[in-house]
Amino acid sequence: MLGANLAAQALGVRPGLPAAEARAHCAELMVEDADPEGDLEGLDRLALWALRRYAPIVACDPPDGLVIDVSGAAHLFGGEAAMLTDMVDRLAATGVSARAAMAGTWGAAHALARYQRAPTLVVESDQSGGAIASFPVRALRLPEEMVAGLGKVGIDSIIELESKPRAPLALRFGPQLTRRLDQAYGRQAEPIDPVEAPELIQVRRAFAEPIGAPETLARYTLKLVEALCERLEEQGLGARKLDLRFHRVDNRIEAIRVGTATPVRDVRRLTRLLCDRLEKVDPGFGVETMVLAAPIAEPIIQKSIASDLTEAPVPDVTGLIDTLTNRAGAQRLYRAAPAQSDVPERSVRRVEPTAPETGEGWPLRWPRPTRLLAWPEPIDAVALLPDQPPVSFTWRGVRRRVRRADGPERIFGEWWRRDGELDAVRDYFQLEDDAGGRFWVFRRGDGERSVTGNLSWWLHGLFG
Repeated sequence: MLGANLAAQALGVRPGLPAAEARAHCAELMVEDADPEGDLEGLDRLALWALRRYAPIVACDPPDGLVIDVSGAAHLFGGEAAMLTDMVDRLAATGVSARAAMAGTWGAAHALARYQRAPTLVVESDQSGGAIASFPVRALRLPEEMVAGLGKVGIDSIIELESKPRAPLALRFGPQLTRRLDQAYGRQAEPIDPVEAPELIQVRRAFAEPIGAPETLARYTLKLVEALCERLEEQGLGARKLDLRFHRVDNRIEAIRVGTATPVRDVRRLTRLLCDRLEKVDPGFGVETMVLAAPIAEPIIQKSIASDLTEAPVPDVTGLIDTLTNRAGAQRLYRAAPAQSDVPERSVRRVEPTAPETGEGWPLRWPRPTRLLAWPEPIDAVALLPDQPPVSFTWRGVRRRVRRADGPERIFGEWWRRDGELDAVRDYFQLEDDAGGRFWVFRRGDGERSVTGNLSWWLHGLFG
């Protein structure tokens, strides 16, 4: 048995058991023929998916994993933890269970992804060795016969292996043992041979002598962008993502990734986006090759120019969107759009900054506050009668006397979402205090039936 799902493992079936012994644990066990070649093909397709979506440097880590260098790309997802969460969630949506770990070395990340229980984990680079110290030596990607040999001499964990003298280990087990240990601890580099999509549009520049000065890297970045835009123009395409890889003389690869809101092949705009990220590149002892690729390219839709000269042109803010996205991350840049719901906190949804208008709008019967709190905050209110607005209220420790009030606007719960909202009622009021501040508050319940709410008061928004 090469593998077993969770249901089979719960019945005592483990990888490595003979098929006859596995059937003894479960007579109705379903056994499929292994297809190593098909598994590798599937892993290659998964690597190409990760290349287009997550980072410019992706390689297969057979038999069941990928290694991704996210340097220069994690900012597009709002950080390393957000990137891993997005990755695991998207795989889970397709029926693939996965764990993802991020560390300072390939070896440490490989071990963490397979020997820790959390679905995602981010470990600082200087803590990678300590994070894997308690793992078995098998986590170092050693051959099974070497793992068995280490067990015979009483070395079962990585921390035990790290504490032993090097010379006797290398003499008995060969150089692979200490090399894997040093790679996991970051004492020895481990180059990644990235996959490349067969249809990838890319340009390459090799240098007779290594380069490393920032102004030189920027100059050749411009030349590569010009060459890539010519290739894109030949096919009528624009880049949505660009990967710029720097192949160093020490066989390491530095990379940066930028994205655009719409397909672009403007040389000046793309060069500026890439040069803004050059400060993240460590040229080391020099760069011998630069490669610029467009992993995602889409057709450019030409917009017609209005014939009415009196019509004001619509300003193009996609350049600003691209700059902010590549600095702050795509997850942090969005536009608020209406959603089909009467409950205020559900009537707003996040959409991409360039998402088209859907034609939906907020209700015009009653004005809505310019700032809606993420969650309603409780207030202490004094009202003459339950169905009347407050005459004063205290919010965040400050007492405010109400000068003017308007309402109520009654909003019912959405019973089809959950049973708790079947009888829920909110009465919203617009209040203005002595200082001119305007607030949007509501009372839970209609004042007649207790099932509609407990008559507590809440502040939900502020008017400008």
